[in-house]
Amino acid sequence: MPRYALQIEYDGRPFCGWQAQLGQPSVQGAVETALARLEPDLPRIAAAGRTDTGVHATGQIAHCDMARDWHAFRLMEALNHHLRPLPVAVRASARVSDDFHARFSAHERRYLFRLLMRRARPTFDAGRVWHVKHLLDIAAMREAAAHLIGLHDFTTFRASQCQAKSPVKTLDALEIAQIEGLSGLEIQFRLRARSFLHNQVRSIVGTLERVGAGAWSPGDVKAALEARDRAACGPVSPPDGLYLTGVGYPSCPFAG
Repeated sequence: MPRYALQIEYDGRPFCGWQAQLGQPSVQGAVETALARLEPDLPRIAAAGRTDTGVHATGQIAHCDMARDWHAFRLMEALNHHLRPLPVAVRASARVSDDFHARFSAHERRYLFRLLMRRARPTFDAGRVWHVKHLLDIAAMREAAAHLIGLHDFTTFRASQCQAKSPVKTLDALEIAQIEGLSGLEIQFRLRARSFLHNQVRSIVGTLERVGAGAWSPGDVKAALEARDRAACGPVSPPDGLYLTGVGYPSCPFAG
């Protein structure tokens, strides 16, 4: 069966997350339903990351095995036709080798978190940013973030139900920038690592927000990391502003 990689974009708000769940709308379920309109009885698809309820993606990668030898562009077009009107789109499709695996072949994941700072609630960006009503000290947050870069035990910053075998991960990058977005002043957090723990990004961003607000010092983040205790974590941010933006592979089927 020929194997294809799919680059998928979706608005996470209507879904219970990526992973198919009985009786719940999921992104995986939506894509598999579209695939079944093309060919019945296909194997389940696999994705690079199981995003949670309300989390978005611009660069999720999944792979599927087809019975027919599809032209990659025609497969993308056919899937997008059957995905309408759901907020899910296949941005690209590529034929890949039989040993390619969307999850296990990946060597990095990239996430973006958008935080909007303004008094009025957002309208156009509702559900797509974390809305806070106060300004944040970006310099303090950058100082705190520096403590999290590199190889660490991230027990403090992972969900209690996380199923990863080890809390030890390497955070390769955590960049924080302030921009003037469509809805107003945003702080954007860009994180890159081979893999992430469950709720790691949201735990980090929620804790850094406390630093930016002046409730925590940068040194408090270092102490929380070293505590290796979930109770030492700051608040967990909502999922609204989180996006899976890209996945890296040794032989990348897609640019960007």
